[in-house]
Amino acid sequence: MIEIKGLSRSFEKIRVVDNLNLNINDGEVFGFLGPNGAGKTTTVRMLACLIRPTEGTAIIDGLDIRNESDAMKIRQKIGMLTESPGLYETLSAYRNLDFYAKLYDVPISKREERIEHYLKMMGLWEKRKDPVGGFSKGMKQKMAIARCLIHEPGVLFLDEPTSGLDPEASRVVRDFILELKSEGRTIFLCTHNLDEADRICDRIGIMKGTILGMDTPSRLKNELYGRSVTIQLKEVTPGIVEGVRSLSYVKNMNSNGNKLTMNVSVPEEENPALVRTLISLGAEVQFIYENKHSLEDVYFKIMGAAK
Repeated sequence: MIEIKGLSRSFEKIRVVDNLNLNINDGEVFGFLGPNGAGKTTTVRMLACLIRPTEGTAIIDGLDIRNESDAMKIRQKIGMLTESPGLYETLSAYRNLDFYAKLYDVPISKREERIEHYLKMMGLWEKRKDPVGGFSKGMKQKMAIARCLIHEPGVLFLDEPTSGLDPEASRVVRDFILELKSEGRTIFLCTHNLDEADRICDRIGIMKGTILGMDTPSRLKNELYGRSVTIQLKEVTPGIVEGVRSLSYVKNMNSNGNKLTMNVSVPEEENPALVRTLISLGAEVQFIYENKHSLEDVYFKIMGAAK
């Protein structure tokens, strides 16, 4: 678990991260969202023990980031993908990974196996002898992902992992993140790709100096907008409209042709009860669906409220 307690960082008189309190569970994919300058990268750098906090601290796997001896152990336990790939461009793909594996004291027997595994996973095995300086931006990004995994860390800090990747490669990386999660690894994901965060994150935190909103994507959507459903009937009659409006959990119902759109204050699991009520009113239900708000809607509503 990562336990963040009152974490703050100032640069001269500018408060970049302000009193951040957050727990990230083992095996969780946590998405960190926010505009440029929101403090996301600064937070990751503090958690990775690259810079010291001005105030507060964080505990990673029982180790305190402010304790110098703990900081070295934390660096050994984590993997970090930064905005810059951090590769030696004159070295081949294989020798890059071999170099970083040696830094982490990965035994030679496991080293060779892991290098092959991750280069094949990233679709770069055929390029293993080529200098990475000639790689495309997307290929370098995949190399950087392999580099941060070579010592098989339990905690991963990923900053824009699909940046520069084409749609097919982005999907490979997303599936790979979910595979790592299934292995019990904890993943701290900084991304501007809201659709990506919506699909793969267990929880998200929207940040601008501090956390403005945090929960699962679905709960944030429901908290801000409520549940809205549309029901298409064979025919909408005044009796049906009156009967549905009288239900205690139905709000703001509108009728348009043979469709009823309403806000409901019950979870999705209660949809069958709503359908049974409609049938009891003589309605012939053709289909029912939920009107979804996107994570983008949530993001801009929270950011707008913070201005």
